[in-house]
Amino acid sequence: MERLIKLIWDFRGPGASKTAEHHIIHLKEYMAIEKLPITIIDMEDINEFYSLAYIVVNDEQMRQLRDVLKPHRGELYEPSTLQNPL
Repeated sequence: MERLIKLIWDFRGPGASKTAEHHIIHLKEYMAIEKLPITIIDMEDINEFYSLAYIVVNDEQMRQLRDVLKPHRGELYEPSTLQNPL
């Protein structure tokens, strides 16, 4: 199984959620222009003053996208095991 990496952009302040939402639009535009097969592009609201936008990439894609898109940080991505609860 290949290693997946979550590239993350952090946004803080009262408009953090709207800024993260807007950043997602630009990330999706970039993926379409570059014809990259990135399908996990999303955001999370941590609290009312902190949100983040992220994309999930493999090791090979990570180096190229990290240098071009300049994420604030990255972490290993582990898909949720709660997708098929019993």
